[in-house]
Amino acid sequence: MVEGERAVTPGGLQARVRVEKGSFALDVDVRADAGQVVAVLGPNGAGKTTLLRAVAGLERVGSGSVVLGGRVLERSGSATGEPDVRLPAADRRLGVVFQDHRLFDHLDVLGNTAFGLRAAGVPAARAREDASRWLDRLGLAGLAARRPGELSGGQAQRVALARALVTGPDALLLDEPLAALDAETRAHVRRDLARHLADVRTTALLVTHDPLDAMILAQHVVVLEGGRAAQSGTPADVAARPASPYVASLVGTGLFSADHLPDRLGEVVPGTRTLAAVRPSAVVLRVTEPGEPSTTRSSGAGQEALVWDGRISLLEMHTDRVRVLVDPLPGATGRPSAWVDVHPADVASGRLHEGTPVTLTLPRDEIAVYPRT
Repeated sequence: MVEGERAVTPGGLQARVRVEKGSFALDVDVRADAGQVVAVLGPNGAGKTTLLRAVAGLERVGSGSVVLGGRVLERSGSATGEPDVRLPAADRRLGVVFQDHRLFDHLDVLGNTAFGLRAAGVPAARAREDASRWLDRLGLAGLAARRPGELSGGQAQRVALARALVTGPDALLLDEPLAALDAETRAHVRRDLARHLADVRTTALLVTHDPLDAMILAQHVVVLEGGRAAQSGTPADVAARPASPYVASLVGTGLFSADHLPDRLGEVVPGTRTLAAVRPSAVVLRVTEPGEPSTTRSSGAGQEALVWDGRISLLEMHTDRVRVLVDPLPGATGRPSAWVDVHPADVASGRLHEGTPVTLTLPRDEIAVYPRT
């Protein structure tokens, strides 16, 4: 589904912007319903941070608009002749959580949390009272007197979240909020952040490079590639039907062009580009014994599996498994490369390494075939 086709509900965020920076152009339409978390994923240089900065008012929009809760934060180059608008960042009523926390070293946790309120002119006593309530809500009450240097990474990130929420923002902007944390802390903070976002029901735009952050924290996902929205939808939809090799790599799925598989699979709309998504765990890998004849063949319509030969070209460790890339044999046109998950013990045995000839078997019912929209 194209992002521009999804209507935004009243109270939500709509950022339809074009930003040009040298030879790079960001041209994207991102919408978040009221109370919804939308995650923006993409490789380095795709435009994720540029988009967030444009919404925050830190990057000037060349053309387009940013509207939050019906209030125009920015409008530039309107085709309807409406006047340009550009509210300063401080007037946009946005809470921002950065990757590096950006806490003030000279203030304790309570002072950091109350900073936004004090900057807005709230009296000191009330600001500290409101800040204390948010620290308690986020399980940080016992840390109020500590300085940032005395906090763990997870504690500092929760303080940054409390500081963003205490002002009652119309929306939250989360810029890689978990990227600086170690793996164990990241898992705990991700769980806590999911709970807090569900609790406060604040519209949020989350920029992340980690698909697990998006799957757990967001209700809608937009994947940027080259400054454009390559795909958008619910996390489940994006994972089930990746629209590009990059999206497939994010969700850990193999992606083939169905027209180049050993057999055409399923009915597709004529004239469309047909894709086939395959879970690496669904592919069975067997080492081809010396002298064994090639088994590469096209399966007939009634056969239950696709079978073809290849050679291992890459092995990657993925915590509890090894992901193996198998390329087709030279001259085997029309055969796909495939990712396959194997047990680490299979690699430790010495039988699997770069160059090993293997035979792959893929059950037909494990292949999801769909036209690329």
